[in-house]
Amino acid sequence: MLDIIWYSFPVQLFLLHLRKNLALVLIWALLLFIVFESFGVKLGIPFLFLDPEYLNDVSWISFFLVSVGMGVFTMAFHMTTYIMDGRQFSFLAIVPKPFIHYCLNNSIIPLIFYLSFCYRFIDFQLDNDLDSDWQVLSYFLGFSGGSVLTYALIFGYFAFTNKDFFVIFAGTLDRRLRKVKLTRANAMSRFKELKNQKNPVHTYLSINFKFVKVRPDISRFETAKLLRVFDQNHLNLFVIQVVLILFILFLGFFKEEPVLQLPAAMSAMLLLAILMMLVGAVSFWLRRWATVTVFMLIVLVNYFSNFSFLNRPHEAFGLDYFGEQAEYSLERLDSLVHADTVKKDRENTIQILENWKKEIGEEKPKMVLISASGGGQRAALWTFVVLQNLFSINDGEVIRHTKMMTGASGGVLGEAFFRELYLRSLEDPIFNPSDIKYQDQISSDNLNPIIFSLLVNDLLIRNQYFNYNGGKYLKDRGYAFENQLNINTKGVMDKPLKAYKEPEFSGKIPLMPVTALITNDGRKLIVSPHSMAYMGTSLSGKTGKAEKKQSVDFQRFFDDQKAGEIRFLSALRMSATFPFITPNIQLPSNPVMEVMDTGLSDNFGVQDALRFAYVFQDWIRENTSGLILVTIRDSEKNTAIPDSPVPRIFEKVFTPLKNIYSNWDNVQTIQNEVLFNYMAESMGFSIDKIEFEYAPEQVQSTELTGSQKTMQRASLNWRLTAREKKSILQSILTKKNQESLNRLKLIFDENQKEEDLSVEN
Repeated sequence: MLDIIWYSFPVQLFLLHLRKNLALVLIWALLLFIVFESFGVKLGIPFLFLDPEYLNDVSWISFFLVSVGMGVFTMAFHMTTYIMDGRQFSFLAIVPKPFIHYCLNNSIIPLIFYLSFCYRFIDFQLDNDLDSDWQVLSYFLGFSGGSVLTYALIFGYFAFTNKDFFVIFAGTLDRRLRKVKLTRANAMSRFKELKNQKNPVHTYLSINFKFVKVRPDISRFETAKLLRVFDQNHLNLFVIQVVLILFILFLGFFKEEPVLQLPAAMSAMLLLAILMMLVGAVSFWLRRWATVTVFMLIVLVNYFSNFSFLNRPHEAFGLDYFGEQAEYSLERLDSLVHADTVKKDRENTIQILENWKKEIGEEKPKMVLISASGGGQRAALWTFVVLQNLFSINDGEVIRHTKMMTGASGGVLGEAFFRELYLRSLEDPIFNPSDIKYQDQISSDNLNPIIFSLLVNDLLIRNQYFNYNGGKYLKDRGYAFENQLNINTKGVMDKPLKAYKEPEFSGKIPLMPVTALITNDGRKLIVSPHSMAYMGTSLSGKTGKAEKKQSVDFQRFFDDQKAGEIRFLSALRMSATFPFITPNIQLPSNPVMEVMDTGLSDNFGVQDALRFAYVFQDWIRENTSGLILVTIRDSEKNTAIPDSPVPRIFEKVFTPLKNIYSNWDNVQTIQNEVLFNYMAESMGFSIDKIEFEYAPEQVQSTELTGSQKTMQRASLNWRLTAREKKSILQSILTKKNQESLNRLKLIFDENQKEEDLSVEN
């Protein structure tokens, strides 16, 4: 019995893959790690599979589409391994429907994955606070329906076209296959290499799910004719590959249609399917030369990648890329930032502060600075929720007293959205910044369009353009990000940067310099409708040219390239680029200035806020009753020191890199603490710091049964699950965050009482 199992076709195929196709097996292993939440959890990768969204909703349709993607990927696995290894099992040539039989016997690995995935997504959804457990059944039926449809279509095609030895040599198909000379020549060569190899297969699993003995001797059949069976199969597989690629290209022309924007998990599976089929094609056609050829191709692509037809920049929409480029040199930086420039910008900002004080209507108002950390969609929603709670204090007094908002990445997105709603609410009561509907808007899925654009556009063909403010720009993943963010937020932030100049100048809304990191030299790029040269150089100018300028003022530097016309959404994107997801932006300068997420240099925005307070310390001391720094973190500041067990060999290799990554926030936090303490001890006015932290581990959710469950921490991603959104919304209820809200209430209650007394006197 053991021999029958060991020498069965399914088991021998499985062992062959472990010996020869380990790379393909590892892809399946990686997918298993993902669905069991053992890989990519912090980035939210497992939830793209376990809780997929389509049209901003998790439904049976989203699981149906993910299942279709998995079906295509599974068939790509079957096709690739059949092309590479099918000839080793020559008995297939005389089996009815040889490719279908191959797929059936090659299903051990896919079956393990499918069963594991079904168990995981059902378990995940049952624990996902759904309205009814029957929804999980609809998800399962949707997933099953996608699988059934995909395999029915593909196997149906092969049922009509995939013939066995005896059918082929009825004559008609034989003559057609004789014309495929290159395939046949390659197949003959492969057969000569393999003819002496023995594959101990005694039985195979038939379509009737019964084990059938392999015919012991097929030598009486002509070798060339046996090979034509495989020729015909490969021809059919090639047709499937071409159809899939053409289908994806077709989707690329309509990628902005919401109904065609596939779930991110489906897009990922289709991409893996294409790559896997390319591996099979290259391996079959090039044989021993495959590795060398692929290496040479990579070298050539790398060499030609800086040619204009391959290297198209990712642009900031609204800027002029077609005229003269801005000179980016040390000499020009020195010429743009000097004592007179700094003085001019300071005077302009002091006038803004005076207007703000007049708008407040108090003799010495409290000044509030708000800084928000980066962290993708998680940080955007958390920042927005905190600002809504601040707005609820004394009918918006905290926001009225806020003079500047700073931050990075998702934190800036949350601040920008709230600030825009607040601005509109001043003139139109229909906009209520406290409305919970805006929480849904800022937290709506923004990842599906990006991954979909990566699949159908950026990797295959980038030739679609759109017009914005008189300029013509390429549609890429950056465009997909902005377009979806604009759709999610109902277009309220779709305006040029200069649109905020007057509201900021008059003191109606806080200043909000959007910062990005210049990868060329590590400086900050400060994007604001008002020039802020004082943010990146000494005020006295005594250091002269020996000083390295810390930042570049976007408004002044790109004045000739229409800096004020830049789309505000593009400015936000510059501060929120996520590696490999939203691409770095190249700006119109010579040499090209490339910018990325500012989180690498100041993920919390505290440095910019304290720099502003330092520059205007004299005005703050004379015109305010003190400064309040509100920090909104998407992580806990003080965490328990982890254990340090004796590392294994691999851990010794990777732990140093892991420590650099995992401790980067801690390093910045300590630097910010040092800077704040110095400011608090040296300034001539009081400085209070009030902190809000997203710490779901401290939130307890009471279920109907009365049991307690720790909330799940949201992933670093541009898409949140319902469970993650809940953990963010409830984090405002933690003891520390409630204490911070109460401190602010107390401060502004006392401030209001003082104002009332001054009015009475």
